[in-house]
Amino acid sequence: MFHGKTILVTGGTGSFGHDFIRLALSRYDPARVIVYSRDEKKQYDMRLRYHDERLAFVIGDIRDRHHIASAMRGVNYVFHAAALKQVPSCEFFPMEAVQTNIIGTHHVLEAAEQNGVEKLVVLSTDKAVYPINAMGQSKALMEKLMLARSQQPQTTVTFCGVRYGNVMYSRGSVIPLFIDQIKTGQPLTVTHPDMTRLLLPLAEAVELVTFAMEHGAQGDMFVRKAATATVGDLAQALLNLFESHNPIQSVGIRAGEKMHEVLVTAEEFARAEEFDDYYRIFCQHGRDYDQFFTRGIRSSPFAREGYTSENARRLSLPEIEQLLLQLPEIRAELAAWPMPTNSLKMRRAA
Repeated sequence: MFHGKTILVTGGTGSFGHDFIRLALSRYDPARVIVYSRDEKKQYDMRLRYHDERLAFVIGDIRDRHHIASAMRGVNYVFHAAALKQVPSCEFFPMEAVQTNIIGTHHVLEAAEQNGVEKLVVLSTDKAVYPINAMGQSKALMEKLMLARSQQPQTTVTFCGVRYGNVMYSRGSVIPLFIDQIKTGQPLTVTHPDMTRLLLPLAEAVELVTFAMEHGAQGDMFVRKAATATVGDLAQALLNLFESHNPIQSVGIRAGEKMHEVLVTAEEFARAEEFDDYYRIFCQHGRDYDQFFTRGIRSSPFAREGYTSENARRLSLPEIEQLLLQLPEIRAELAAWPMPTNSLKMRRAA
């Protein structure tokens, strides 16, 4: 569907943008991919890395409604990945999260309608489900903006979205932190060893987003199935791979942090469609005001639980190690790590 088309990625210099752009240029043969972001240094590095004439760069902020509308002229498909994503930053500066994640998203959706974009996918997070922190609350409202826009009868754009949790080895994730602590001989700091997280390689996150772009109907939200692990087991698996004996230190659950990720609520799970690797959550209501104020939906059931890192399939320690070894970043770190040659060869063979 991308062959000969123009694609725009907001926040395109982030982890998702890098991997999607690499995939798009090598496999999909688009006419043009526009990287829209604020960081000129990251755009410069990306330009040197790919050196592809189909790649275009626009420095801009989604908070500027006129600029994003101008950048979206002639665009067929939009991936909206720009956001403030760090929980502490949004806790300290919640109005900044509002400006980017809510108002900025409104500008992106509005620009898509103004320019006749065919389809737009918003990227959301597990933190938007039962949100307990400012980042999650702003992303939850981002989802509501997408859903409300999708229900406007006059819209010609298909709006849909995806949710995923921790992307392994993405910027700000815990795995690079653990590796740095191993390399510097520090204790591996875990919030709580029994805290669970869904483990999603970046390649699978990109597959989820492209799947949504290909198959999403108006108002759909897609979730990628993933296996889960405790944070304590994840730390121990990295210690095993690096053959290190750093202690694991529990530092306590941080403000705004959940023990378990939730990607599909119990209420959503009751109306979700299951694929082999995905869940599709249908948009529940049209603009029938009586369903909100008077009648309700008599046939709507409630599931007893949603889809969370607590009830997903739990990986064993050897399975976590094998999943980590699939990441090219982990293999590169291990290749540079001073361990016995035979041991490294055995791990690569495994």
